[in-house]
Amino acid sequence: MVAAVSSPVPKSADAVVIEATDLRRHYTVRLGLLRGTATVRAVDGISFTLRSGKTLAVVGESGSGKSTLARLVTLIEPPTGGTLRLMGQDPITASPVERRELRKAVQMVFQDPYGSLNPRRKVGAILEEPLIINAKKMTAAERRDRGLAMLAAVGLRPEHYVRYPHMFSGGQRQRIAIARALMLNPRLVIADEPVSALDISIQAQVLNLMMDLQERFNLAYLFISHDLSVVQHIADDVMVMYLGKPVEHGGKEAVFTRPRHPYTMALLAATPRVDPSQRINPQIVKGELPSPLSPPKGCAFHTRCPFAKERCKAEVPVMRPVDGRLAACHFAEEIAQ
Repeated sequence: MVAAVSSPVPKSADAVVIEATDLRRHYTVRLGLLRGTATVRAVDGISFTLRSGKTLAVVGESGSGKSTLARLVTLIEPPTGGTLRLMGQDPITASPVERRELRKAVQMVFQDPYGSLNPRRKVGAILEEPLIINAKKMTAAERRDRGLAMLAAVGLRPEHYVRYPHMFSGGQRQRIAIARALMLNPRLVIADEPVSALDISIQAQVLNLMMDLQERFNLAYLFISHDLSVVQHIADDVMVMYLGKPVEHGGKEAVFTRPRHPYTMALLAATPRVDPSQRINPQIVKGELPSPLSPPKGCAFHTRCPFAKERCKAEVPVMRPVDGRLAACHFAEEIAQ
């Protein structure tokens, strides 16, 4: 039995945890003394809903805006435009007390299990620190009970409570990081490439643990990754991003078996598949990811797309329903054939 700690926001089985509408985050970048400034549209018009007990995977190359989206959801940065509601509340208009409660309800698991834990502190102190800051009424004994219970929940033993991080393997450290994220009984966990630094043999163990904890505590996961084989294991829904924009968004099975955007096809073609029937015919993607400082006009992907036509160079595609998901491609139906 995990020691109780009050949830900062009331839970319900199928509640909406995140509701984003046309969410944007732009940065002004100075180019030089005589060159003026430019705007980087790191997140540019993202809309989605995530409910309790579900996992939305956000995938794309480096520079697609995945980590910026994570900073918006964790309230590290404010959006430039659009709306973001967490647990039904708008963080922008919320009072300081309400914002503090929302911050407790959103926790994060970072990519690097070696850099995310303080090497000078024992595991017990690392786990208890969120409670010392946010649950001041808890006694030292209650904090310790909670920490030991969460350590057991992630598959570690009581004697690990008094050891230092350097005494653990990478997979064990990530289990400790997951336990720390759950200390405040959150509603939402942002997992930013949580298994990319781990050995392949350990990745499945950590993913299975996260799925077990999700079912046990009714957690919502925003799972950020570039590895589609990992995403296929854990996700319910998948959102593919390219240069700050969503290009395809739908259920995992639809996106993985019947992709309707050329960029999704390219990502899947580059993913190794054991089952030949699941392999996507490789598409030739030309060139490198364009600079976010000067993205192409029209469809941002048209400079690399093997299906691009003149319309793609002039007209920005919008997300629209295509075969049971949303896709931002003028010729999604033709590509499917």
